[in-house]
Amino acid sequence: MSSRSRPVGDRLRADDLRYLLAVARTGRLVTAADALGVDHTTVSRRVAALEKGLGVRLMERGTEGWALTDAGKAVCESAHAIEDALARAVDAVSGQDAPSLHGTVRVSAPDGFGTLFATPALTRVRRRHPRLRAELITATRQLPLRPAGFDLALTIGRPPRSRLVTEHLTDYALGLYADEEYLARRGAPGTVGELREHPLVFYIESMLQVGDLDIERHLPGVTPAFSSTNVFAQVEATRLGAGVGVLPAFLAERAGLRRLLAEEVDIRLPITLAVRREAATRPAVRAVRDALHQEVADRAAELLPAGPNPVDRSPRDVPSSRGTLPARAAEHST
Repeated sequence: MSSRSRPVGDRLRADDLRYLLAVARTGRLVTAADALGVDHTTVSRRVAALEKGLGVRLMERGTEGWALTDAGKAVCESAHAIEDALARAVDAVSGQDAPSLHGTVRVSAPDGFGTLFATPALTRVRRRHPRLRAELITATRQLPLRPAGFDLALTIGRPPRSRLVTEHLTDYALGLYADEEYLARRGAPGTVGELREHPLVFYIESMLQVGDLDIERHLPGVTPAFSSTNVFAQVEATRLGAGVGVLPAFLAERAGLRRLLAEEVDIRLPITLAVRREAATRPAVRAVRDALHQEVADRAAELLPAGPNPVDRSPRDVPSSRGTLPARAAEHST
């Protein structure tokens, strides 16, 4: 029987599905190759073999990396089930009482929130499931319209329309902060108008990708004098006396900075949790999602410290986009 006349299933190698899953999770051939311990040409060849065997295109290249086609999403959904079944088989023969999570979960988050909130959540999940690999990408940016390279993403504000499933995770507060030595030297602004007499520390406006952080929305007419794309650099510059920082409370108060004009400037912004649709039902992704919800619930006072009523500059409610996430599951689910 020729290869043309053989059934499609006979032309497939189940192991090729691992390569497709790796590229789907990372969005990059080289990164997928590193995770699998092979070179990128092997990954490309194995995905191409899978596409040839199925007779359909599974991935397409975009500006954000490689993304699944609709057919690729359907194949990956089945591949996850096979991957989970293999893990359960390993658990069964190894004598584990409870099934463990496995594979890789990649999370994208803003610098500050990712470091101080996503990191503890991921660490807690890994303590319970040591076979799970956690990857955290930190960058303050919008969600891409064609998501690739992550399983779960956290972003500031309302996300653009995309193919992601989204939900509101938490709100967090930003305010004006300064170092005590700076205030002793320059004095504290008594009004918002007096801020113009002080250098402001904030993001680089021309490089800012998150509209909800646009300084003009919150402090019209005030231009930053010291700017950085990294919020930790902003905190450090404020601590060193570079000026008055517009900073998240959960970072500024840890650094021992003094809050200024709390009644006049109390900005509250939402953080959205988004999951790629094909990853939403994965037990490992659900476990990370649950851990993030638990982390923000346990530390709500850091995100929204007690103080004046918020000046609501941004939509508080982030509706679900293109469906809803599955019900939160226990971290030991399989």
